[in-house]
Amino acid sequence: MRHNRFILALAALSALCLAGCGYTTKSSLDPKYRTIAVSPFYDESREYDLQAPLTNAVIRKFLHDGRLDVVTEKDADLILEGKILNYKLKGLTYQKDETTQFIVVITAAVRLREVQSGTTLWEEPVVAGETTYYTRAAGQSSDRLRGNAETFLPTVRSFASEEENRAASEALEQLASDIFYRVVEPW
Repeated sequence: MRHNRFILALAALSALCLAGCGYTTKSSLDPKYRTIAVSPFYDESREYDLQAPLTNAVIRKFLHDGRLDVVTEKDADLILEGKILNYKLKGLTYQKDETTQFIVVITAAVRLREVQSGTTLWEEPVVAGETTYYTRAAGQSSDRLRGNAETFLPTVRSFASEEENRAASEALEQLASDIFYRVVEPW
């Protein structure tokens, strides 16, 4: 009898904890939306070769996820539009008078529109992707598993060093993930 009460109390406590945490495996994206078009990102930064890798990374995220089919604008329920605002490189660590570690931050503005009504569902004036990297002078390697950036994104090739090119690719990948999750989980 005591054992049954204990199990019942434990089950009730577990149910309360799960109900209170707000976690769900269900998408908060309205099920009426089945298709999305991703417009090419404009690049308002002073850097070259960022817009195509970001646009491709965002599209790839939707293709792999499968909740929304990527289609042309004329066939879409939703249109995702954006522009790259800035590419920022800032020194983090120094040895003598030389920078040995940098942080790369790429910012973008993004909006999601419903095609049928023309309504803007949401707009984010600033979304950022960032990463750090070491220079060769640091004597440390930036070669680490860089997630999807290493596997999927072609390395950006517009910067002076391979380390910065790879870091830009990783920051773009993170930015694409943040944009993707903002669309499919709009809470």
